[in-house]
Amino acid sequence: MTGYLTLLGVALGTTLLTTPLVRLVAIRIGAVVAPDERRVHTRPTATLGGAAMYLGFLAAMFTASQIDQFNELFDNTSEPLGVVLGATIIFFVGLIDDLREVSAPAKMAGQVLAGSVLSLFGVTMLYFRVPFADFFSLAPDQAPLITVLWVIGMANAVNFIDGLDGLAAGVVGIAAVSFTLYSDRLFEEGLLPTNIGPLLAVIVVGMCAGFLPFNFHPAKIFMGDAGALLLGLLMACSTLLVGGTAADGFSGQTYFFFAPLVIPFVILGVPIFDTAFAIVRRAKNRASPATADKDHLHHRLMRLGHGQRRSVLILWAWTAILSGLVLYPVYTDTGAAVVPFLAAALVVALYTVLHPQVRRTRTAERAVDDDDDQLELPLAEADRASTD
Repeated sequence: MTGYLTLLGVALGTTLLTTPLVRLVAIRIGAVVAPDERRVHTRPTATLGGAAMYLGFLAAMFTASQIDQFNELFDNTSEPLGVVLGATIIFFVGLIDDLREVSAPAKMAGQVLAGSVLSLFGVTMLYFRVPFADFFSLAPDQAPLITVLWVIGMANAVNFIDGLDGLAAGVVGIAAVSFTLYSDRLFEEGLLPTNIGPLLAVIVVGMCAGFLPFNFHPAKIFMGDAGALLLGLLMACSTLLVGGTAADGFSGQTYFFFAPLVIPFVILGVPIFDTAFAIVRRAKNRASPATADKDHLHHRLMRLGHGQRRSVLILWAWTAILSGLVLYPVYTDTGAAVVPFLAAALVVALYTVLHPQVRRTRTAERAVDDDDDQLELPLAEADRASTD
């Protein structure tokens, strides 16, 4: 664990130390997001926080290349170089969009390029698993396409939920911790081929932990598209390498026949559900999937009466519950393990809808509706009188 803890410390420390510097640069060059009708923050806030996370990623990757424990990864495979190049491409795509708005097709083209570079350097999915069934090998012409789609899906899932202070960094950080534990278990059972998936998960934990002190409400800086797309790509790399390269099942636990593919969807269930819901909602309204709105899960929680902090903590809690629900069967054969997680989910659900502030918000809304009805009645009578 020494090598992984070192990488965690380097990523955390570098991100923590460089974020204030990036914030000063962002303010000086005018990279500041002003409040508007589609955003929930109330004061101008610096962006470009993704640059500090990118520096933390580079520092950790360089450190890993100098540690004997990881020599096999850096000497015998092209995966590390592919991840660095793919991360650099998608980071600069997001950075350009943060500085001057990029069209949705151009941004998508950048994501396709990043995914293609990953596939070219060997960061690709080899096996596709079907829940409750067997896996099948991807043909050489299928693997690049699946890899690119995986990167696009993960990157946009993280980007969609980056709407409240600390939400994306917290959700991805919890997911990365879960993947680290999951990967460790697979490694202990001899089911995980040598790859950098676990290493990337640890680095992402450090990046998120180093950025959160400046991003939690009230945020001093936003990660921007540069940070959100970068985190999405790194999680895509980690999940497809851990889940898409293991061809064996774990004797005695059916879960392992399908978990390597399903686990990213479950652990990242909050952002992925939000992404799917946003696409359906915008299609129904005949709007582009890239069109911003204020109907994401976090916006709905705020309209219920939860502030930014409480909304973020609720979504963190859901992510942690999903993570625990998925990880517990990995470490035990007990089926009753579902019970405590269901109980925790019930507690969070009740807290979400029955919090005193929610009741006060609903009471205030009813009072406003009653006032509007009382105001509309004399106006209607006046209209009838004027007509007569």
